This record gives sequence, C-alpha cells and structure tokens, in this order.
Amino acid sequence: MTAQTKHTYLLLSRGQWHADLPAKDIQQAIEAFYLWYEDNLAQGNFGPGSRLSTEIRRVSSQGITDGPFTETKEVIGGYWFILANSLDDAARLAAQNPCMACGLEYEIRPLDATPANALVKSNETPE
Repeated sequence: MTAQTKHTYLLLSRGQWHADLPAKDIQQAIEAFYLWYEDNLAQGNFGPGSRLSTEIRRVSSQGITDGPFTETKEVIGGYWFILANSLDDAARLAAQNPCMACGLEYEIRPLDATPANALVKSNETPE
C-alpha cells in the first residue's frame, strides 16, 4: 500500500471573537488552539503559520496607501498551512479548531503551483 502524498492548503482565519464572550473564555480557546496547533504540527498535519499584525499597506497602480481597508466581517487574523490528502480532509481538520466556538471561521484553499496565464480563467480573471 502506497502512502498518499499530502498537499498543502492555506488556512485563513477570518472574523472576530463573539462580542458577548468574556475575555477569559476567549483566552481558554486561544490556549486550546495553540495546543491543538502544536500537536498537529508535530504530527505533520500542519506547516508553520502566524497571526497577522494590524498594520497594513495596500500597493496598487494608484500608489501605496495605509489601512485598514476591510469591513469587520472580512478581517483576516492569521494564516497557517494544512498538509492533507484532500481539500475535504483539510476542512475536517480545520473544523476541529477550538477558536470556532468563539466566533472565528476559516477559509481553506489549495495552493496552485502552476504559473499564471492570462489566457486561462483564474481568480484574477474579470467575469
């Protein structure tokens, strides 16, 4: 039996904590998250990741501007990498994140190593 090669998925932490939760409950979820994360890192289910700072710069053809830019519901608080056999497996692993109970949600996306091509429809292609 051959072992399946794990693929890398980007896990984005989105949203904010439930406003009505006491800080001590949120802190317990954060501590549980780091235990869960470290365990999955040791098992080879996760790659490194990090929380994101609140400092932002947007760089475009119009120049460089200071942030923040997103609406509250679109805040990205951090990123991690999940190593899994499929997107569904990555989603099942992310669903175990202890911080979900406190209001955060997660977006999981496969990494696409193919070079961009203007002739092929992609995330950047206008509809």
